[in-house]
Amino acid sequence: MLAEWPLLHESATQAEDMAHTDARSASFYARRTLELAVAWLYKHERGLRMPYQDNLSTLIHEPSFARAVGGAVFTKTKVVKDLGNRAVHSARKVLPADAVVATRELFHIGYRLARTYGQRGRPDPGLAFNPALLARSAAAAPAVPPQTGGQLQKLQTQLAERDERLSTLLGTSAALDAALARLREAVAAAKRANADTPDTPDTHDYSEAQTRDYFIDLLLKEAGWQLDAKQNFEIKVSGMPDSKGLAQGKGFVDSVLWGDDGQPLALVEAKRTKKGAKVGQQ
Repeated sequence: MLAEWPLLHESATQAEDMAHTDARSASFYARRTLELAVAWLYKHERGLRMPYQDNLSTLIHEPSFARAVGGAVFTKTKVVKDLGNRAVHSARKVLPADAVVATRELFHIGYRLARTYGQRGRPDPGLAFNPALLARSAAAAPAVPPQTGGQLQKLQTQLAERDERLSTLLGTSAALDAALARLREAVAAAKRANADTPDTPDTHDYSEAQTRDYFIDLLLKEAGWQLDAKQNFEIKVSGMPDSKGLAQGKGFVDSVLWGDDGQPLALVEAKRTKKGAKVGQQ
């Protein structure tokens, strides 16, 4: 990534370096890297349609973007975006665990970008996210005081002023000059060369289930729930139907939300979107 996307590499490295020392800034830089990656795609990928606005949320929710990156990566972009937004605009504490998730999802996004559009070779299919490297990176990085949300808001404004405005660049056909047209053709050629085939399938583990589970946790956190691994997740219940249909089996609820009186207020059960809404109702 360093050779072909140096700005993305620089920003992603900052996210990695701060994951354990400044989770708020790490989440900010993960989102910043995503912004740069999405802007690169809209500039170079001919199959993307420019939406009515060029902010990150609108860009990733444009249907042509979701089709281009695939469902697994699309969900990851939403996680990174939302974690970055919380880091900048929320006063709630950002945990190192959240920063690790942001860098993990960014890793998979970067992998797909390099596999699809890389012109200097594909990444190794066996390449995997290694959270242990984040701790080493944090130990080697110089000590810097953690940034506040206000400081990151100011930095975000400064960076946005320097960024290329996609709405201006791609707003008219005249903007697609000969140089940009040549760039798009080169990227299209790389994409064709890198396309998945039966001989070279994409076997990378994009950890889709892990992402889905965390996305639900993130939504609950945004709603104000303070989640605890022992109290809220994988709660054992009895009375589940066994193989004979008798209500004597044991099961687990994905998440339980408790009231102040110690009584359960709500249950959360996650299933793949391809499954019916009633699956898991019992």
